[in-house]
Amino acid sequence: MQTQCNQESLQFHPLNERQVVGRFDGGTITSDAGGLLLREVQKRTGILAQFAACFRDHRDPERIEPTVEELVAQRVYALALGYEDLNDHEQLRRDPLLAVLAEKEDPTGESRVRQRDQGKALAGKSTLNRLELTAEVVSEEERYKKIAMDEAAVDRVLF
Repeated sequence: MQTQCNQESLQFHPLNERQVVGRFDGGTITSDAGGLLLREVQKRTGILAQFAACFRDHRDPERIEPTVEELVAQRVYALALGYEDLNDHEQLRRDPLLAVLAEKEDPTGESRVRQRDQGKALAGKSTLNRLELTAEVVSEEERYKKIAMDEAAVDRVLF
């Protein structure tokens, strides 16, 4: 006996003015839709915002697009979905679902400021690498590694 499914769509938290809807009739398809359930948990608990607050951003605000919260969300969701290698992010930065999970206002990346970044809503592997490898103390002379994690703050949030 076949199971009867009467539900045509699933409604998730919106992304600003955009609706986020799961349907079963094709269109833009992803195998990572389970991430939407993780996003629902995040929306209710705010755990990623709390985790992102454990980082100090010393970057020049005039020269950056992705916020620390977006970078942290991108990396955490990718890890949860099984993408542990930073090299995966060269392709994932174009993934509209991961962009929705990371709360990017434009999940297609078409409105990015730099022409070379248009069509890529998310950060690339080099930016995420800097996020992960910056020491807790950042010197003024450091050119690339400018987002420092406060390990004690992380311990307070996660434990």
